[in-house]
Amino acid sequence: MTRRFAQRAASLDSMQLLYTAQNVAMLALSVVIFVAALFCFIHALRVPAEAFSAAGKLTRTWWLVITGLSALVAFIGIGPGRGFGMLGIVAVIAAGVYLADVRPALNSITPAIRKRRGASGHGPHGSW
Repeated sequence: MTRRFAQRAASLDSMQLLYTAQNVAMLALSVVIFVAALFCFIHALRVPAEAFSAAGKLTRTWWLVITGLSALVAFIGIGPGRGFGMLGIVAVIAAGVYLADVRPALNSITPAIRKRRGASGHGPHGSW
């Protein structure tokens, strides 16, 4: 009887280890998704509104709403055992679209807009 108990305890320990590893992986993935969504939101805040229309994308307001909700959903999804759910998947897709499509288009247009506004790329006491 003792031998059976020891085998069962060893099996439970390995299952607990697997469960812990899955939780750690999900937590790490959740944090990465939140950081990516937050980066998208901050990037959308920093880019001038006219750059979005010049790039042929949705307006800045729409992208702020999309990326802001994406960051909020990703933040709520942080935690072991929570999973992503359907809203989490939508948040990942929104951040992915912004990073893959919108951000490169904005980055190609933004230097021209900043130059037109008079930004020289220099700090108050010379070049950065």
